[in-house]
Amino acid sequence: MLDILKQNKKSWDKVASHFNGKDALPSYGPYTQTEDELSLFDDITSKKVLDIGCGSGHSLLYMKEMGASELWGVDLSETQIETAKETLKGLNANLSCSPMEEDIGLPKDYFDIVYSIYAIGWTTDLSSTLRLIHSYLKTGGSIIFSWDHPLYPHMKSEDGQIYLDGSYQQEGITTYPNFKGEDAPVVIPKRKLSTYINEVIKAGFTIESVIESNVSAAFDSVKEEVSDRYYSLYKARKFPTTMVIKARK
Repeated sequence: MLDILKQNKKSWDKVASHFNGKDALPSYGPYTQTEDELSLFDDITSKKVLDIGCGSGHSLLYMKEMGASELWGVDLSETQIETAKETLKGLNANLSCSPMEEDIGLPKDYFDIVYSIYAIGWTTDLSSTLRLIHSYLKTGGSIIFSWDHPLYPHMKSEDGQIYLDGSYQQEGITTYPNFKGEDAPVVIPKRKLSTYINEVIKAGFTIESVIESNVSAAFDSVKEEVSDRYYSLYKARKFPTTMVIKARK
């Protein structure tokens, strides 16, 4: 686990610029319905929020614009944290460079909302991460997170024909030697949808919503063109790119 975290941290520091402002609220993911469409956060006014995998800080900026009273963020990458500090310049944001799997002394029973936009799937220890998140939240507080739909990485497209590649049943890890086209190898865990759901339950949460997202209405007027890219409107209209889970302590 430590070797994977060390490698992923090094690679994220290298590719961070590719993600400045990407995969950030109000977006939940590529071609995915937005917070404006899903309304999962309810009223954010005066809420204390924690962003797991805060990246460039744009989701925290959105939270501040929506009225959050306290902004906290954790990210594995030092480069991302430095970018987030610039994004949130002038705001009182508590940012920490740390793996989400580690207890770094964040306040317990403190936050109204903990969320993670396209980050939680990177964790090398999902159960520990969710237990920590549970400990950070006040009773009645909520966790909301999005990630690739676990079946989506298996949905390959070739000349417009979509087929299942590999075994969805087999969990484990996938190594990508050139993340975002850089010399930046990363390791990403493979988990089934049921694994995410069951680990949320085991951590002590009550699940309120499991969303296999439709395409955002923002793309309604966009012409669909056949594409074999990993993320494409063509694929997203046939299979959800993203899952979103909301649960409460």
